[in-house]
Amino acid sequence: MSSFASPAYASSTYASPADTSVHGTYRVPQKPDDPRPLLRFDGRLGSPEFPAIPGRYHLYSGWFCPWAQRSTAVLAVAGVDPSVVSVSSVHGDRDGRGWAFREPTGADPVNDFTLLRQAYEATEAGFDGHVSTPTLWDREGGRVVSNTYAHLDRDLASTFGAEAGRDLYPVALRRAIDDAEAWLHPALNQGVGAARADGAAGEVARVRLIETLGVLDERLSHSTYLVGDDLTLADLRVIVTLLRLDTQANADGALGPTLEAYSHLWDYARAVYQEPGVRATTRFEAFAVPEADVAQWDRPSERIGGRLTRSR
Repeated sequence: MSSFASPAYASSTYASPADTSVHGTYRVPQKPDDPRPLLRFDGRLGSPEFPAIPGRYHLYSGWFCPWAQRSTAVLAVAGVDPSVVSVSSVHGDRDGRGWAFREPTGADPVNDFTLLRQAYEATEAGFDGHVSTPTLWDREGGRVVSNTYAHLDRDLASTFGAEAGRDLYPVALRRAIDDAEAWLHPALNQGVGAARADGAAGEVARVRLIETLGVLDERLSHSTYLVGDDLTLADLRVIVTLLRLDTQANADGALGPTLEAYSHLWDYARAVYQEPGVRATTRFEAFAVPEADVAQWDRPSERIGGRLTRSR
């Protein structure tokens, strides 16, 4: 069974259903006078404090979350066995208690927590930061290693992913991959949410988003993937947003043209999605609006076997 299916864990401890009338609405803590980061944990996998020891770590994820999919896709695409890094998912409904473990996504197989918050409080008593996915848990130390997605996917790729035989963050390409992230994270990954805002700020973000999609389309007219002819971490970071663009944020067309308007980008996006590890970590039902045509993602791509099949 794939580690990204919904396993039948032995535990049957679940949180009660999400109820905002009882528990309130979850709000990301933001205090102007508090200099601490909201994503408070940034332990580095592969460091002396957190050595890359198989079986030591567990990743708390969420099918709905693009930031979490960056990490789960790394593990799946690289072929990391679940005995090396195990994965489970929180439920997609949230109230003031934060993310929780419920059916059908499963119980917590490591600590039998009912709320993800418990992992944070076990690490930092009275924790008052952001309880987020992905969260990497250290079984040996009984604490959160990291919930900083920007580093977590990179660390998983360069340690367990590389050891599994598919290096998605090769040394020779790291600068190019990091440069792509510096450009695309604010313009695309975060830009989609910003473009949904009203007013001048939203309009600026929409213009920037459309410009970025156009630049990507041109770039992918002569490059199989974002950084050359091999799939890398750069592609996994982009695909999690592209999967959700027209099926969620732009389902109503409010942000501009659909991906199909960008023929090279749309062909590329389907090719990356059809990578078995990406497909295995994608559940459209966890984030797509009901009217979204997700079947279009299964249309064949011209990027077969890692190369464009016709000149552009």
